[in-house]
Amino acid sequence: MVTPQPGDFALTKIRGITGAFVSAGQALVGDAAPVHHAYVYVGNGYIVQAEPGGAKKIRLDEASEPVIWSTGRFDLTAAQRMRICYEARSLVGTPYSFLDYASIALAHYRIRPRWVRDYVADSGHMICSQLVDEVYLRAGEHLFTDGRLPGDVTPGDLYRLLRPKRVSSTDRDLRRLARG
Repeated sequence: MVTPQPGDFALTKIRGITGAFVSAGQALVGDAAPVHHAYVYVGNGYIVQAEPGGAKKIRLDEASEPVIWSTGRFDLTAAQRMRICYEARSLVGTPYSFLDYASIALAHYRIRPRWVRDYVADSGHMICSQLVDEVYLRAGEHLFTDGRLPGDVTPGDLYRLLRPKRVSSTDRDLRRLARG
């Protein structure tokens, strides 16, 4: 089992009907990742996560079991970890926004009215993956360098940052040839 460090984030599955709805929504935006939720470990056995009633700080043992942790995936300094934890705790109470899911879906289909972009960029409301991305951004650690707007991040986007890269058969063949 991985021992998370303060400032690490985890990705989890949501069980039951809620998980089924999240999976359906993710499929609509082309994000069929095996995770549905994200949270930030802030140390001393606590996490911060976005929830429909607003972001909360809860005990790690009360959270959904992690599928994957970011532990060891980013070269974070102690100061960055402390800043990530500070920023996560400062977002406790931030309202949740189901409309952000609709915006992410519209972005997938290349439909992006300015009022929608502005709504998502307003960090006064967040879904779980947006919260993770925002605390890292505020701490000076940019998780995404692909030009996306702040807030355009799903749990699947975070998952793709963490999962091992698959090696194509062409890459394997080229490596074999190079070894001789």
